[in-house]
Amino acid sequence: MTEELDLAQIMREWTEVFMQRSFRDYKRFMDGAGLSPSQMGALLHLYRCEACGVSDIGEQFGISVPAASQLVERLVQQGLLERMESSKDRRSKRVILTAQGKLLIEEGIAARQQWMERLTGAFT
Repeated sequence: MTEELDLAQIMREWTEVFMQRSFRDYKRFMDGAGLSPSQMGALLHLYRCEACGVSDIGEQFGISVPAASQLVERLVQQGLLERMESSKDRRSKRVILTAQGKLLIEEGIAARQQWMERLTGAFT
């Protein structure tokens, strides 16, 4: 094998390990928080974009507006999201993270990165 092929193989193997370990820790976190992957995805989307409409969530995840509305409603009931009127159109509702929702996402991100911190901590 050439050095380029060796590097490509190493990168593939590293990516596999990274994804497996990262997802394992994240899945544990989601299970502990009682959230489904789609709920966690919606929260992460709102963490990045700050506010959006229910239809935006549906479009982001390839689900219907009614399904997105049900997803949002469950998260509102859990105190993780809040609905507010759009400043541009009072008929339109925007969805934002609550402080509790933002904290939960930040804890989830930290949980997902824990294994990397353990790994780098082992190096001298």
